[in-house]
Amino acid sequence: MITAGAVVAALGLFVAACGTGGTGARDEGPAGNDSLAPGAASVAAGPTEDRATMAKVVKLVKADPKVSKDVKRDLQPCVADEYPVDVSYGKLTGQSANDIVVNVMTCGDAVGVASYVFRERRSGYENVFRAEEPPVYAEIDRGDLVVTQQLYAKGDPVEFPSSEEVITYRWTRNRFAEESRTHNDYSNAVGDTDTPEPVPSK
Repeated sequence: MITAGAVVAALGLFVAACGTGGTGARDEGPAGNDSLAPGAASVAAGPTEDRATMAKVVKLVKADPKVSKDVKRDLQPCVADEYPVDVSYGKLTGQSANDIVVNVMTCGDAVGVASYVFRERRSGYENVFRAEEPPVYAEIDRGDLVVTQQLYAKGDPVEFPSSEEVITYRWTRNRFAEESRTHNDYSNAVGDTDTPEPVPSK
């Protein structure tokens, strides 16, 4: 089992995935030198540290019984030992230690496959949130967990989903409870080759 101290210290160094996707962290997340986890180095991580951190995160995900077998099976290096994993950390569950948000993505187009939140426990880390319906991406926004789920209508190509659900969760009574939900329809103009922009539903 990965010890809590080892993972927290390692996660002070931002994991550079082989092509991160989603919208990225909002307020917290992959931190700069001024907001590193306690005990983490105060210098920028080099390639060796990045690989070591990624390996610990991948090991944490693959060892967790709540993670689906499909995600574990498909979580393989993109190139050499570079995994398609995006990691951020911050305060989500009301405790002093940082919680860990892990997004697992595809290598080729960085589509979010699954998102998890791990909370520190005495014996290691506990998986307290999971979303395994792609495309999905989770991030931290002012102490809340924000999950973006892209949706497809019949006939939609993979690169052009029809809409998205943006769901905000707040830690309440030892679990994440849905706080709000916003549905955005994408505008897919004929002949438009750019990524469709969300249009808020009325």
